[in-house]
Amino acid sequence: MNSSNNHHSTSYKKILIIGSGGREHAIGWKFSEDFKKKGESLELFFVPGNAGTAQIGTNVSLNSLEEMRDFAKEESIDLTFVGPEDVLSRGIVDLFQEAGLEIFGPDQKAAQLEASKAFAKDFMAKYGVKTAAYKNFQGPMLAIEYLKTQDFPIVVKASGLAAGKGVIICQDFEEAKKAVLDIMEDKTFGDAGAEVVIEEYLNGFEASILSFFNGKEIVPFVSAKDHKKIGEGETGLNTGGMGVLAPNPLFKKEHFEAFQKEILYPTLNGLIADNLLFSGVIFFGLMITEKGVYLLEYNLRMGDPETQTTLPLLENDLYEVVTKSNRGERFELNFSNQQACCVVMVSGGYPLNYEKGFEIRGLEKVDCPYFIAGAKLENDKILTSGGRVLNVVGIGETMEKAREIAYENIKKINFDYEYYRKDIGLIS
Repeated sequence: MNSSNNHHSTSYKKILIIGSGGREHAIGWKFSEDFKKKGESLELFFVPGNAGTAQIGTNVSLNSLEEMRDFAKEESIDLTFVGPEDVLSRGIVDLFQEAGLEIFGPDQKAAQLEASKAFAKDFMAKYGVKTAAYKNFQGPMLAIEYLKTQDFPIVVKASGLAAGKGVIICQDFEEAKKAVLDIMEDKTFGDAGAEVVIEEYLNGFEASILSFFNGKEIVPFVSAKDHKKIGEGETGLNTGGMGVLAPNPLFKKEHFEAFQKEILYPTLNGLIADNLLFSGVIFFGLMITEKGVYLLEYNLRMGDPETQTTLPLLENDLYEVVTKSNRGERFELNFSNQQACCVVMVSGGYPLNYEKGFEIRGLEKVDCPYFIAGAKLENDKILTSGGRVLNVVGIGETMEKAREIAYENIKKINFDYEYYRKDIGLIS
């Protein structure tokens, strides 16, 4: 981007985005679109970024949090926006704030609400946030004794960060016992399994609600529906997400009201009471059952691929909202009343073994937002480099229209061994 002549005008901004996925590409895209609308100049940097972010900014390779901080100081970065959870749980926000740098995200203390499921469940219990009954265990023997007294199915979770994979639904005692031993003794999820959470199984449908927290109030996004299973009809293995609809077609006004009353407000009261104050994202993973709306988990960052689906619907200027949030000022979030359908293209074999390094062709023909998740730039070619390769987001007046746009555009894109679900947006 040519920015040589307006370095001194106040409208010239530099933003640093931490992360390498479709989520970070979408966050950068949103900032770009907003600055274009304002006719102002923006320079984006991504650490480490990917082939998609390279098209809208500069990818930078930095290893430690200290290197990221030093880069932000040297480049006079106006705002840093953090994508992934591990960087947050390692305390990047504390580090940047000590250096007087503007950054959006929770400090290390608040990041525990995602980094430790045990910490999160104890917080929910303390402040009356509606959630499944549970118990935490630091050793396998007591956990197994407890299982003997429980009804099945039941859920066994590794407490720490297990890249979204440390959750096992067990149909009977033997399965549950095996899950506990796998996590605690065989360390299937590494150190994430030093503590386990055993909780009641909730039956219903899930909804994801992203929100921004400014230290005083939590302002929710439009709801989203994530499809986690690799196979059509929600079958097969869990993935990081195969598609998202926003707003969630099943999540009605009365669900939202129950969410506010029994989850959002008690969470807000708890954050204030425990002095877990920050400016950043709170993501609520909800389960809607016959017995009401329950909180499954908090994430303290933008969900992926929910971000890619909801940001194109956000009408606010993202930079403005984030800066207001960082100053503890009030803001409202406005979303268009259109529908968004995001379909994820993955490498054949994902979430298990897959090959990579295949050229992605046809992106220049796509005429709806798309975000690169796992692809790198090599000799001017975009090559697959991960399991989830890219997200195509159709936007329309109805979900049917949004879905049609997404799938029309997916047909224009090709890479070897590509796979995607054909049923995203077909509401069951």
